[in-house]
Amino acid sequence: MLAMWNEAEKFLSNDKHIGPLIKKWGHCTIAPRKHKDYFVGIIGEIIGQQLSGRVADVIFDRFKKRVKGKITPDKVLALADQELRDCGMAWAKVRSLKDLAEKVKQGELKTKELAGLSDEEVERELVAVKGIGKWTAEMFLMFSLGRPDIFPSDDLGIRNGMKEIFAKEMTALEMERKALKWKPYRTVASWYIWRNLENR
Repeated sequence: MLAMWNEAEKFLSNDKHIGPLIKKWGHCTIAPRKHKDYFVGIIGEIIGQQLSGRVADVIFDRFKKRVKGKITPDKVLALADQELRDCGMAWAKVRSLKDLAEKVKQGELKTKELAGLSDEEVERELVAVKGIGKWTAEMFLMFSLGRPDIFPSDDLGIRNGMKEIFAKEMTALEMERKALKWKPYRTVASWYIWRNLENR
């Protein structure tokens, strides 16, 4: 078990909706992905937009083979758009990766400094990149930085998972209100909602 989630699981185990999921599915396995500068982590989140994890992994592996060696902004910019497209990416993601690489190269986005910023500051930095919206920034905060209190109310899995445990459809605002009782560990609560949905 990750020690970082000890307190989260203890806190959430008293909740009537999340508590049973903790008993059923065991410990949360989210672990921060340690990168020297997180450039690769952001690329992974862009590739994974609106895709299953398995499909995203296949495309990312193709991308890594195209790059050959360490993934850097210069190497991404050196690839032709069609080469990135041939990895299985939509054109919008190709443009997004190129814009990300350009912003990092020019110093507009300092990926090495992201871990030291607040959640709101990280989101603001990332959404300045073409094709990165709130959802992608939230996935980066949760899975690359391991931030404990993120609730991605726009995520389809969260929407379906909330419907499952509350037995009713809810708007994003209604879900956010329900999730307030899980602060400051909404990331962990979200993981259990996803896990429960995936393993029905």
